[in-house]
Amino acid sequence: MKVLVLGAGVVGTTSAWYLACAGHQVTVIDRQPLAGNETSFANGGQISVSHAEPWANPHVLSRVLKWLGREDAPLLWRWRADPAQLAWGLRFLPECLPGRTQRNIAAIVALALYSRRCLQALRRETGIAYDHLERGILHFYTDPAEYEQAMAAAAVMRNFGLDRAPVDVERCLEIEPALADCRHLLVGGDYTPSDESGDAHKFTVALSELAHAAGVDFRFETTVDRIIEKKGRIAAVEVQHANGTEQLQADAYVLACGSYSPLLARPLGLRLPVYPAKGYSATLSLAPGSPAPTVSLTDDERKLVFSRLGNRLRIAGTAEFNGYNLELNEVRCRAVIERAHELFPRLETVGEPQFWCGLRPATPSNVPLIGATRYPNLWLNTGHGTLGWTMSCGSAAALAELIDGRQPALDFPFRKC
Repeated sequence: MKVLVLGAGVVGTTSAWYLACAGHQVTVIDRQPLAGNETSFANGGQISVSHAEPWANPHVLSRVLKWLGREDAPLLWRWRADPAQLAWGLRFLPECLPGRTQRNIAAIVALALYSRRCLQALRRETGIAYDHLERGILHFYTDPAEYEQAMAAAAVMRNFGLDRAPVDVERCLEIEPALADCRHLLVGGDYTPSDESGDAHKFTVALSELAHAAGVDFRFETTVDRIIEKKGRIAAVEVQHANGTEQLQADAYVLACGSYSPLLARPLGLRLPVYPAKGYSATLSLAPGSPAPTVSLTDDERKLVFSRLGNRLRIAGTAEFNGYNLELNEVRCRAVIERAHELFPRLETVGEPQFWCGLRPATPSNVPLIGATRYPNLWLNTGHGTLGWTMSCGSAAALAELIDGRQPALDFPFRKC
């Protein structure tokens, strides 16, 4: 079957890979000059099943109230004259109920565990290299109330098969000695030894090269203008490139354009509950011998993650709901660096931090949209929020099975939009 994948981020590229492995003829369209050049470019670097608690949970509303008026708040909601933002916010509120939160955690853990297994199998089969480390992820806490709430969430995840176990301060320092300088701030942590880290951009570029060698056609610097529907099916996709306008046809189409997926779907009458959550990152080049962490860390109080990528340290996180705005906020950038130096005061770097922001495609529940639509030849793989890198291989493998008419072997709400 001829399949057209819209989007060459980590989700679109993995979709192309697994579809090609299933024997399909695959073409990928992306407006960037290479794969993984937008939201997948400089994310937190974690393969973090342990990050399965969604933003929508029973504690978030009190936190948001506490963060109101703070430009450096971990979650910043900027009110806009935007019906899509309001609709998303109204759908977010009921997802904060305890029953829905537990249901969403179950779905996220199931997909993330499956995805991690798929990534590990892909790595064994291809030898793909992307600065990956298999040293687990340590969540650490500096606020007793946050720690208590997190232990309850971790217990739920353990019930669904995740090896996320509580650890005291001494054990935190054993797992990651670089935390010794902020020992006075720590109240405890929890550790998931099976989690991983790695450079999502390097992975995406390398996988696109492997996919190209396997016959996948990547058409870069090509913008999708619209999806054309005729008689209840998708007939073509209209694109713009250096030579003008072109209509591309296929037997099946996969919409994997991240936060921009709703804009392409809306003219088809599909209202996808996906809204951009801007995340920030800073990448630091480390001086030789710098006492930087090697275990991937999550600072739950500030909603930041720290991942070692070769001789670089990637610090990323927070969420800013401000539409499709991609401007760097200096206050939020500065807050990331200040927190890093508070935790690791002896950190030695070379040159200036490389700041970046990207639009993570968030659903109100944090559960991605994977599966069919009312159009029999249009499929979705979008809405992964902060876990696009974590869920990418599993989402793509599952989607390839669905397109082939098989039910993936995991308990996940694949739903028709």
